[in-house]
Amino acid sequence: MTVHHLPPPEHVDVLIAGAGLSGIGVARYLETERPGTSYVILEARAVTGGTWDLFRYPGIRSDSDMHTYGYEFKPWPHKKSIAGAADILSYLRETAAEYGIDRHIRVNHKVIQASWSSTQALWTVEVERLDTGERRTMLARWFFSAAGYYHHDQGYTPKLEGIERFQGQTIHPQHWPEDLDYTGKRVVVIGSGATAVTLLPSMADKARHVTMLQRTPTYVVSLPSEDIIANTLRKVMPHAWAYALVRRKNIAIARGIWHLCRTRPKTARRLIRFLNKRQLPKDYPIDVHFNPPYDPWDQRLCAVPDGDLFKSIRDGRASVVTDRIKTFTETGILLESGQELPADIVVTATGLNVRLFGGIKLTVDGEPVDLHRTVTFKGMMLSGVPNFAFSVGYTNSSWTLKVGLLAQHFCRVLDYMDRTGFAICSPQFPDADMPKRPLLDFGAGYVKRAINNLPCQGPDTPWVMSQDYNLDVANLRDGSVEDPFLRFQHAQQATGVDRPQARRAGGA
Repeated sequence: MTVHHLPPPEHVDVLIAGAGLSGIGVARYLETERPGTSYVILEARAVTGGTWDLFRYPGIRSDSDMHTYGYEFKPWPHKKSIAGAADILSYLRETAAEYGIDRHIRVNHKVIQASWSSTQALWTVEVERLDTGERRTMLARWFFSAAGYYHHDQGYTPKLEGIERFQGQTIHPQHWPEDLDYTGKRVVVIGSGATAVTLLPSMADKARHVTMLQRTPTYVVSLPSEDIIANTLRKVMPHAWAYALVRRKNIAIARGIWHLCRTRPKTARRLIRFLNKRQLPKDYPIDVHFNPPYDPWDQRLCAVPDGDLFKSIRDGRASVVTDRIKTFTETGILLESGQELPADIVVTATGLNVRLFGGIKLTVDGEPVDLHRTVTFKGMMLSGVPNFAFSVGYTNSSWTLKVGLLAQHFCRVLDYMDRTGFAICSPQFPDADMPKRPLLDFGAGYVKRAINNLPCQGPDTPWVMSQDYNLDVANLRDGSVEDPFLRFQHAQQATGVDRPQARRAGGA
């Protein structure tokens, strides 16, 4: 009888899930800070780039400036500071090629589940090849989720009464048809977030008219698409110097705006209203359409480059309606006020579905991990889950600012373990009765819908999901790896041997 021997599982130091902004960023720090560390990036989609390849709707762009949304180590090369998806995608892929990261990326590889064994001090990761259906297993000392926090396969659409009667075309921005021709069509965009305010002016150039239908207004702030200071400095000094200076400037400005919104919300509200009023037609009902009932930064502010949203309203090519849907009709949408919006195309820009870690199932020593019972440690690890790290960026600033700090701290943790000979690292939450808070202290609907499936955060450092860049610089970049709540062990200790040597960093 012929015996077929399967090849042994591949073994790496770090297995990264996700080849988008976060995964490529983490890999670059491994390349430069820890040369010789073996790693592989598994990407479920057929290409790299994550968000910036997935979304294809008109006008898709960053809503953060690229001097802070770009990587600290790689200057943004373009004049536009608020950039489109094509330029961002090119920047990401250029980074992967420049640092040799693309050699470590495997596309069409979806992580199904990851199981930790304390006896082996290893993760066993089950992977499916989406192009062939083949399944394989990989072993890793560390598992790093760079998969973000939303569901790539499907967006969120609420129950919309009577939508099955609508004779026109219905589209979710996450599944934009490549061949959609909306020239001369009447378009209704349902929603008021970043996607909706992007679509309105972008589609207005070709469409007969575009209406943004919202239940509740959102704070909208106009930003220049080009940073004059950045483009001037690039002419008089090396690009890297100019980038570093502008990055610091923009971090300070963003923190200042956020601080003003949180400490003096009435002042911030009046300022935003004043700036909006200057860009809207005379006698426009600004308090109906652009004056939310909540304070600034209770939800994320929407940035519009060069006031393009307001310009399309001034030109009469687009409009905003604040009302509730009563029902869809064959030809449009009937509102509770009695008004009917005629439509050929309805775009449901109604948000995202949150799915942390790409939906990967985690188990520790045979026990499934209930994420809602875990508490985040330094915003990058989970209590009771050994050798696991993840990246979730800021909600009040550029995502990448946080990712860079997390990646640097992760490399320092690996350095510490190499020096000390420890194989296992696990945050230990001190008291089950300690007060806990939602992971994202943020009023967005997509967060509220998922809150019971997300980890928690604690009342103070190191258990908080910090939104303060300066504090994170002190804790993650400059602060000690050692922490009373971070427990390190040698591999053999997990079997019950030599347990007295197990210690918490800083406790010896």
